[in-house]
Amino acid sequence: MSRTTAESSLRLQLFPRRQLLALHHYPRAKFTCCSSSSGNNGVGSRSGESPRLFGLKEVNCVACGILAALAVTAGVASPVIAATQRLPPLSTEPNRCEKAYVGNTIGQANGVYDKPIDLRFCDYSNDKSNLKGKSLAAALMSDAKFDGADMTEVVMSKAYAVGASFQGVDFSNAVLDRVNFGKANLKGAVFRNTVLSGSTFEEAELGDVVFEDTIIGYIDLQKLCRNTSITPDGRLELGCR
Repeated sequence: MSRTTAESSLRLQLFPRRQLLALHHYPRAKFTCCSSSSGNNGVGSRSGESPRLFGLKEVNCVACGILAALAVTAGVASPVIAATQRLPPLSTEPNRCEKAYVGNTIGQANGVYDKPIDLRFCDYSNDKSNLKGKSLAAALMSDAKFDGADMTEVVMSKAYAVGASFQGVDFSNAVLDRVNFGKANLKGAVFRNTVLSGSTFEEAELGDVVFEDTIIGYIDLQKLCRNTSITPDGRLELGCR
């Protein structure tokens, strides 16, 4: 067995193919792990000595290289997440609550906006026409009231709705990806054919919620199913185990 073949075998034993591909995907940093002896590439240190198949020094070199690659991958692939989310001061615009009736048309999917939509503490209870189909990307909705409102086909990508009330709201055909519904009251809400990918519901009230044909990722579903306020019918619709 050649030295190259031995190195390849060791790498495949230490890392699955997917991880090796991931290591090649990111830009490499320079690391100095070991140097080769002049003229023999580190195999057979004395003249006349038969080359070793794969000595201890070579194993250390390969291991060092693998650890260096892991360090580069961790540095590139692992984003820094803030421990707490800081919100801007409450808008002082007198008509800020009416901004929801216009919505936001810039960068819907990524929550990019020219000016933040601040709907905090606003009351849209039983609104059946003004919110339907609007884009509220990255809107600040904490402590707002939407009880009984028609929010079908609304786009709320990256909205912050912590502590808001959505009792009985119809979210059918809406796009609610990456929304923070922490501690929100969603009792009786309807998520029919609704996109919920990446959204969080920590300590949210989800009693009597309809999850018919909800679009949600497997990991997000596992987190959602931990919410004990979901009724047996809701758990059945979601496929919770």
